Amino acid sequence: MPPAFFPVLALFALGSPVAPMDSSAVARVLALLRAADTTVCELAAQTVSNSWGLRWDVDLLPTPMPMPMPTPMPMPMMRHQNGRAPRVHVHVRHGGAWWTVDSAALGAFRAVLRDESRCVRNLAARVLGRARARGSYDAFLALLGDARPGLRETGALGLSELGERRALRPLQGALRDRNPGVRAMAAHGLGVIDDSSSIGPLANALTDEVEHVRQVAAWALGQIDAQAVIEPLGRALRDRSSEVRSMAAWALGARGSTRVLAALGNAVKDSTYTVRRAAAWALGQAGGEDAVDLLLPLLGDPDATVRAAAAHALGQIASRRAVRGLAPLVHDTSPEVRRAAVWGLGESGDPSAVGALGTSLKDPDPDIRQLSAWALGQIGDTHAVDALAPGLKDHEPQVRVAAAWALGQIGSTQAREPLEAALHDASPEVQEAVQWALDQLDGEGRPRSRARPRVRVRSPI
Repeated sequence: MPPAFFPVLALFALGSPVAPMDSSAVARVLALLRAADTTVCELAAQTVSNSWGLRWDVDLLPTPMPMPMPTPMPMPMMRHQNGRAPRVHVHVRHGGAWWTVDSAALGAFRAVLRDESRCVRNLAARVLGRARARGSYDAFLALLGDARPGLRETGALGLSELGERRALRPLQGALRDRNPGVRAMAAHGLGVIDDSSSIGPLANALTDEVEHVRQVAAWALGQIDAQAVIEPLGRALRDRSSEVRSMAAWALGARGSTRVLAALGNAVKDSTYTVRRAAAWALGQAGGEDAVDLLLPLLGDPDATVRAAAAHALGQIASRRAVRGLAPLVHDTSPEVRRAAVWGLGESGDPSAVGALGTSLKDPDPDIRQLSAWALGQIGDTHAVDALAPGLKDHEPQVRVAAAWALGQIGSTQAREPLEAALHDASPEVQEAVQWALDQLDGEGRPRSRARPRVRVRSPI
């Protein structure tokens, strides 16, 4: 049977992902998973657990450097064809009904906690831990004391999923396990539980001989809300592994405090671009004018992803001092860098950025032209009207909409003539945006509805 069919068959065996699980459905799923090879079982278990509303972190780590790159959706129209504001429907996606597992099904999971398949027993540990099934803590604790390292790893995972403070001491002890997989899983669990008593044991784990254990320990320290994690993470920025150094920089950024700036000073000069990129992200999270000083040199980094990360971080800080460094990047060879620079210029709110943004309104990438119009609207300076007016004739409707929105935000009567000329645009969306903008002009003399556009989050760089 082709391996690709296993995830589909597993879901088929389960039935409706929102229906309560019973023991027969669980047995069919576990039998399919057990029959698959290791890689296929992991993929299938991930699919099944997601359908049950369980997060499945294959590597037990988040993306080391989540970097949102907002781009505009500039349709803040407060009107509708009938003159009334449209009702917004919010759709909330709920996870599967893993919490409706009956006791017999939980028994089926408990029966495979010592299965030979790592994938099967770890899926069982996740379900039992999330369900807070009776007796699970004792079962996981027994696994953690087993002679077999695979079972000890599953025990650590189960205790992590339970997330109970009584698991702290066993997991801290497991950081000294002779098996690196167990040590890494224990470090992850301590990060999940988030207790300051774990800082010392995790700091010691940063000296582990195995890179992955050190990396997970750095991640875990980043989850603990205590100033005391800064010192050991600063030491980890000197680790021989660039993966560990990158994670340490990420973890410092997760603090969201200017107290980490001193530790990150050397990371922005790291020889490995992934570390410099993570440090740039972290500086954006930390904020403050001192972070701007560290970020500005990174705008000239030879690696495009580092330049983009630095530009985005400066946008997060929204420092006007960044405009001089960001403005030249609207000509960068990388679209991601140009996009980050334009966004950063818009967030600066500085009228001195209007010239550079006027240039980026002519970018060959329509997404960047749209973002440039948004940025000019954010700044709201009347000198942007002449640059935005040609945007009303752009061949991409999304750019024309953004230009109309920006002109409405600025609210200058200088925009009336080009806006009225655009009233008969072929696109209904553009027509609506233009009418909204004209309404803002007509409201001059009374408070205008300055609408901030919604943004969507792009995938990490």
